[in-house]
Amino acid sequence: MTATVLLLDPRWPTLIPLHLAGRIGGTVEFTLEVPVAVRWALDTTEGDGHWLITTDEAHARRLEQGGATVERAASLADPVYQATSTMHAARRRGEWEQAMTHKSLLPYLREEAEEVAEAIQSGSLDDELKQELADLLLQVLFHAELAAERGAFDFADVADAFVQKMRRRAPYLFDGSEGLVDKQTQDRLWAEGKARER
Repeated sequence: MTATVLLLDPRWPTLIPLHLAGRIGGTVEFTLEVPVAVRWALDTTEGDGHWLITTDEAHARRLEQGGATVERAASLADPVYQATSTMHAARRRGEWEQAMTHKSLLPYLREEAEEVAEAIQSGSLDDELKQELADLLLQVLFHAELAAERGAFDFADVADAFVQKMRRRAPYLFDGSEGLVDKQTQDRLWAEGKARER
């Protein structure tokens, strides 16, 4: 019998797609990295299916090529996850990417930032600006991946640093209030938040 593979999101491996929870049964196997809590929740002998639960996308892809049906957690389609996964793979598999450092990437970072500025100044169409911003995002992803390799921080930490900065400098975005905040208040709160950071 061909197994159905449930590919969980490695970021949140305990989140089981609700539409599948009642279908999983019979012979249920797990790859080693799947948390014990998932094993307890899904280890059932009821039913006649054959399931493999994993977070290993490469393993799931190989099984799919061999004829298995793969059910994927919807969160795996998240563009941010796809972007960070793509950068991780590029760094692991590309010779050029492996040779790069923060310093050797500086000319590319400057070039991409300038191209975004040029696209804005020229009044480019949205698609061109989107592509230039994607090139700049690649630089952010690359630097975050390099930092992650040395255990310093990763892209999620960069995103969190942005949110924390906004909490300090624009607290009205997080206090449950609504409505327009005047520029004078924004400037004052921004300056106060920045002063507290020093």
